[in-house]
This record gives sequence, structure tokens and C-alpha cells, in this order.
Amino acid sequence: MTTIAYLACIVAVVCALMTITRRNAIHALVFLILMLLALAVAFFVLGAPFVSVLQVAIYAGAIMVLFVFVVMMLNLGPLTERQEQRWLGGAVWAIPAVLAITLLLLGYYAVRAVGELFPPVEMVSPQRVGMSLFREYVLAVEIASLLLVAGLVGAFHLAPPARPAEPPEPPAPPPASGEET
Repeated sequence: MTTIAYLACIVAVVCALMTITRRNAIHALVFLILMLLALAVAFFVLGAPFVSVLQVAIYAGAIMVLFVFVVMMLNLGPLTERQEQRWLGGAVWAIPAVLAITLLLLGYYAVRAVGELFPPVEMVSPQRVGMSLFREYVLAVEIASLLLVAGLVGAFHLAPPARPAEPPEPPAPPPASGEET
């Protein structure tokens, strides 16, 4: 079980390095999602299944959807779309695919082996987590929400202004009936 935790942590570190070294924002987001999933596997293996589920649902799910939404909101135009289509060839997906398959295998073995190695522990209910978040950690929760809103507002202001649609060329007037063509 410890081996699975170490492998998940190695995958998380590799994905984190790939996240900060990518020039394309979508590629960085894919590696960030893989890193968050690797951390979820590590949490699960280390005996925190509820934290693992929260990691997947909140970070890898909701916040990454928000990031993808902001990147899509920036909409840098057709030139960027063509360039991104060239970058998204088959070889680009090799490293994320290997890391994702590794995570799936680690998660599979972790789920299969977790019942054998861990003694019964007290499960923490979602209610206790919520009460803890909004009592002891309310300031951290509010600061995180303000940072997310500030990021969204900043992305909105950084986005290029909407380009007006080019008006279509007016059709040429038909020749008069008395003129020769």
C-alpha cells in the first residue's frame, strides 16, 4: 500500500512539473487535473477516503471546470484555435495518457487492497467536515472564495474585447435594363 502511495505522489510531482512548464493553458489544465487525481489516490491509500472524494469532487471537478471556463472565456480567436489544433496531435497526449493509466491502475489496486490493510476507523461525516469548514476555518474558506472571484473578474478584464462582426459586402447593383453587358 505504501508503494502505491509513493507512486501516486511521484505521478503528482511529475504532473505538477508538467503543469508549470506548459505554454498552452489547456495542456497545463490537463496536467493539473491529473495531479489532483494523483493526490486523491494518495489520500485514499493513506486512509482518508472522504478527503479523497472531496479532492476529486471539489478540486478535480468543480474548480477545474471553472478554470476551463475562464480559459474558454478568454477566446483568443481563430488564429489561436488553428495553432492549438496543430499542437493537439497524437504525440502530445502520450505523457498525459501514460500518467492517467498509471493513476487508474494505482487507484484500482488501492481500492482492492484497502480492506485488507487498514483497521476499522471512525468515518468522518460530511456534516462534521462542513461544520469544521464553516466554524474553525471560515476565514480560509472566505479567502479562497474571494481569490476565485478575483481570478474570474481578472480573466474577464484580461479577455480581448469582443470583435464586431464584419458587415457583409453589399451585393453589386444589377445592371440597368437599357445598358449593354
